[in-house]
Amino acid sequence: MYNLGYSSFSYFARSARVIDGRFMEKAVVLIVEDEALIRMNAVSMLEDAGYTVLEACNADEAILMLESRSDIRAVFTDINMTGSMDGLKLAHAIRGRWPPIHILVTSGLLTITEAELPPKGRFIPKPYDSAHVTAI
Repeated sequence: MYNLGYSSFSYFARSARVIDGRFMEKAVVLIVEDEALIRMNAVSMLEDAGYTVLEACNADEAILMLESRSDIRAVFTDINMTGSMDGLKLAHAIRGRWPPIHILVTSGLLTITEAELPPKGRFIPKPYDSAHVTAI
């Protein structure tokens, strides 16, 4: 199991609730995946786990969302995508511009080493399941 800082995506409040007298909102996760069916499945997994989920079909769209929203706490991206950059380049760009954002990278074609990832980035291979994604 990978650690994304504290304990992982699970560090974030999984649903809106009151903790220590404070109202905690759902954490926002951005999924970046060019394959619509895979993206829809990932969205469903994370919504079922209690996250608020945004979708982007490529890195360019993801960057626009990140520039326009300050509430995104994690990005879950595929590596192989169309557009101006792949998911690995996106992960490095995110780390450079938005250092606090947690990054999870996935691929069904490539296996990425820790050295290829940005600092504190994590990799999981496809196919993945809900328990694996939400535990990371």
